[in-house]
Amino acid sequence: MSQQASPRGTFQVIADALKAQMEADPKMVELPTVTEAMEVHDVSRGVVLRAFGVLQKDGVAEPVPGGRWRVIREGQQMDRRPLVERLVDVFADDRLEVGATFPSASALCDRFDVSRPTVTKALGKLEAAGWLSEGGQGKLRTVRALPNREESSSF
Repeated sequence: MSQQASPRGTFQVIADALKAQMEADPKMVELPTVTEAMEVHDVSRGVVLRAFGVLQKDGVAEPVPGGRWRVIREGQQMDRRPLVERLVDVFADDRLEVGATFPSASALCDRFDVSRPTVTKALGKLEAAGWLSEGGQGKLRTVRALPNREESSSF
């Protein structure tokens, strides 16, 4: 942006430029960092964040942990429920019975595209609820009880 440009509407110009960049590159999955956008457009952090807010409002981008922003493509659906709620679905999706082996933390990391500490924390909640046996290094978790709808909505 040139120094003579009016700051009013600058965020919208940046949002439009980022939308054009997303449309031109269908493989783009992440927006530039706030710092990168500040340098490219020669604007303040607040202006960039406001532009990102416009993209979020338009449903084409969303913030992700770590201060980054992810591109949302048309028809792309993301399950935004907490991981522990999505893990409750594993019981039904995998048709698990009492005594069955629950998927490993590594398999769940791959399946839900989350970090191991995130999976471990969610599994701890399922253990505390009494649905899974306690796990450990090299120890498989087994199903101790099956959640019902009322119980699973408490997370």
